Amino acid sequence: MAHSKVVIIGSGPGAHTAAIYLSRAELQPVLYEGMLANGTAAGGQLTTTTDVENFPGFPNGIGGAELMVNMRQQSERFGTEIITETISKLDLSQRPFKMWTEWSDGPNDPPTRTADAVIIATGANARRLNLPGEEKYWQNGISACAVCDGAVPIFRNKPLYVIGGGDSAAEEAMFLAKYGSHVTVLVRKNKLRASKVMAERLLAHPKCTVRYNCVATEVIGEAKDNGLMTHLRVKNVTDDKEEVVEANGLFYAIGHDPANALVKGQLDLDEDGYIITKPGTSFTSVEGVFACGDVQDKRYRQAITSAGSGCIAALEAEKFISEIGEEPKPHV
Repeated sequence: MAHSKVVIIGSGPGAHTAAIYLSRAELQPVLYEGMLANGTAAGGQLTTTTDVENFPGFPNGIGGAELMVNMRQQSERFGTEIITETISKLDLSQRPFKMWTEWSDGPNDPPTRTADAVIIATGANARRLNLPGEEKYWQNGISACAVCDGAVPIFRNKPLYVIGGGDSAAEEAMFLAKYGSHVTVLVRKNKLRASKVMAERLLAHPKCTVRYNCVATEVIGEAKDNGLMTHLRVKNVTDDKEEVVEANGLFYAIGHDPANALVKGQLDLDEDGYIITKPGTSFTSVEGVFACGDVQDKRYRQAITSAGSGCIAALEAEKFISEIGEEPKPHV
């Protein structure tokens, strides 16, 4: 059994930013990046993104996977120990906190590692519809983040579609209207779930149209390698009639699922399953456990905000380690 002052669980911008700060502070952090944890490659959601154009410092943009490789190398440069295993079990009932790995440990084995502090940076995954053609055209026309991808050249002055009926769908549609020729929102039901104010704004927008009782059934596009999406098959659920419409972009606004399995029942979560942190901090409901990135942020979900929260978590974990190091030791 190994012991560390700080263990980071995750592999995205929040995790690596925390690792960079902690390793430079000579706390020798250990980062478990996972082996396809939650079905996502190490590096998180950015590994499924082609071009990142809004991360500071890259005026010509950078590939999402390349950005995460750079972050990983920077973490290692300062001494972070990165372990490509998935933490399958975490015991936060008392310090030192205990953790077990997915492949190396059996149910009755002692924990692989203990830690004085833990940073949870496990992220969240965008919900998908698993439509025919979805896998082929993911990031070649299909996205789950309009703010991240909407300004990409392939969407400019092109017909775009958004799936969803809530506030997020309305916000994304109006954001995309800045770039696309027109934005159509597909709503499965006969009304929007969005708040009254957001619904009114969407319906009044000259470049947005809402189609009720409609769902997407297939994504169609170029047959070549790395071909782009060109059309969408849409079905009216009231009469089952289908049509193929021109569409160069499809944006999902149907929610995300935070990767909270490790901490469910141990940390306070909100109604959507996101870890609750004290506003303006990374503090969770358990002293010594910190959270950063998309697992605690359901509003912004950007690489840069994730990185910023990783910095906050690292600074607070460093302070925590310093303070418990000064606590008087009990007499033996």
